[in-house]
Amino acid sequence: MPAPAPFLVPALFVLIWATGFVAARFVAPHAEAFTFVAIRVVAVALVLGGLALVLRARWPRGRAGWLHAAFAGVLMQGIYVIGVFWSVQHGLPAGIAALVGSFQPLLTATLAGPALGETVSRRRWFGIATGFAGALFVLLPKIGASDSAGIPVAALAACLFAMAAMTGGTLLQKRYGAEGDLLSNAAIQFVGAALLAVPVALIFGTGGFDASTALWLGLAWSVLVNSVGGILLLLFLIRRGAVAGVAALLFLVPPVSAAMAYALFGEALAPIQMGGMVIATLGVALASQG
Repeated sequence: MPAPAPFLVPALFVLIWATGFVAARFVAPHAEAFTFVAIRVVAVALVLGGLALVLRARWPRGRAGWLHAAFAGVLMQGIYVIGVFWSVQHGLPAGIAALVGSFQPLLTATLAGPALGETVSRRRWFGIATGFAGALFVLLPKIGASDSAGIPVAALAACLFAMAAMTGGTLLQKRYGAEGDLLSNAAIQFVGAALLAVPVALIFGTGGFDASTALWLGLAWSVLVNSVGGILLLLFLIRRGAVAGVAALLFLVPPVSAAMAYALFGEALAPIQMGGMVIATLGVALASQG
């Protein structure tokens, strides 16, 4: 009987990562996107940096290691998070944002060969395509909803750019991040994200932050669970597995996000969405086997 740990870690990652889109919707009425993201990444950098110091984590010895980690953070935790929160706050439904994020495995798998020398098997390609089809079925009713005001072009473009940045950060982390300590690497990533997010908030943000209980709860979840827990699991999975297979896990995020939206906001799931969850799960299973 296989050990449960290899299955539990990816499952926990999917659950945590899916809450990011729900959190973006949850805090949107309470805080301006640039301001919220800046506070979030600074808080995460402080938490991870403190943990790294207390646990005496090994820091990169050379300047190159610091720069690689910081730039990966700019892409994965700076541009990506800013793009998602901004797009949701400017009218892009959280489900559509999750669907856009599910395109990342296709782009990652396409670039993993020339960038990293990884071989993407036919089974993995089939799994990726199956997972994409499942994610599309899950969110198809949202895309074609008659009561929708439409998808804002600027918000969609921002989310697509965020997805591309996340792909670049994933590839960069896989290529250059294997030598450093996991905890210190994550801390440096969020320092890099803060170096981007804070100036963006000061220049383009409005400072909107209503300090409500709901907002503080959303911030605490985003910092401690979605960011600290999620990024550590993501870095762990990237380090242990082929990057295309790790990225394929993101195909499960849209169905899980849809289930959370149903539980938290009462959004009904159509039969086609339930079927899409099964298809997406099958696709991830195939892609993860290589």
